[in-house]
Amino acid sequence: MRLDIVTIFPEYLEPLNVSLVGKARARGQLDVRIHDLREWTHDKHNTVDDTPYGGGPGMVMKPEPWGEALDEVLASGEGAPVLVVPTPSGVPFTQELAVELSGKPWLVFTPARYEGIDRRVIEEYGDRLDVREVSIGDYVLAGGEAPVLVMVEAVARLLPGVLGNAASHQDDSFAPGAMADLLEGPVYTKPPEWRDRTIPDVLLSGHHGKIARWRRDEAFRRTDRNRPDLIERADPAAFDKKDREILAALGWARREDGRFGRTSQSVEE
Repeated sequence: MRLDIVTIFPEYLEPLNVSLVGKARARGQLDVRIHDLREWTHDKHNTVDDTPYGGGPGMVMKPEPWGEALDEVLASGEGAPVLVVPTPSGVPFTQELAVELSGKPWLVFTPARYEGIDRRVIEEYGDRLDVREVSIGDYVLAGGEAPVLVMVEAVARLLPGVLGNAASHQDDSFAPGAMADLLEGPVYTKPPEWRDRTIPDVLLSGHHGKIARWRRDEAFRRTDRNRPDLIERADPAAFDKKDREILAALGWARREDGRFGRTSQSVEE
């Protein structure tokens, strides 16, 4: 996979040289090319922004350097990339979207600063490319570089051969189809006792069926506590008899529309 990132702060993206992404780059699984937007400016101050038409606070990134930069990046490769525009006004970045993007051979990211990029740039390239305006959360950052780091790591770890265990990401929280979209439960490792705290006996039992059931029950408990909305919108067909029993114990019941809703406090409390 090829990734191009156009930014005014190339140094912000140094973390892409370490950990899983850095190793994938070193092995040639990921071709990451970082471009300094200021190289496509033509004044002595390397200006990339100007005041907004119509007034208002802040500055807007100019279309000319973005157009020249993107034209050159597009001309350097074959085919048409997906253009990913980090913005608080975009669609939510989800695991499902990460999976989709991991299947694309070429992504181009446009992390902006200030009040964003002149809208004409998005419209211009939207006429010929698959443009995705994407948000990593309901908050505002100083720029788009941090979202790019988040998205690149989420996408890169899904590429074949990047994770040591190819099945590692299949049971991740939010992985499509994993655990009926429940959060992942708690995990433990050696030693078996630490500061007078032990691990659940079932994990030492060697009984794979009981361990799998315990993990699923714990996933329900964590989801109930931290993200009940996931249970509310889940397809009830994904829940078996034991799932329904743990949901009942946590204070959930089937509603008239067939989905589950919280009806009371957990009987486990």
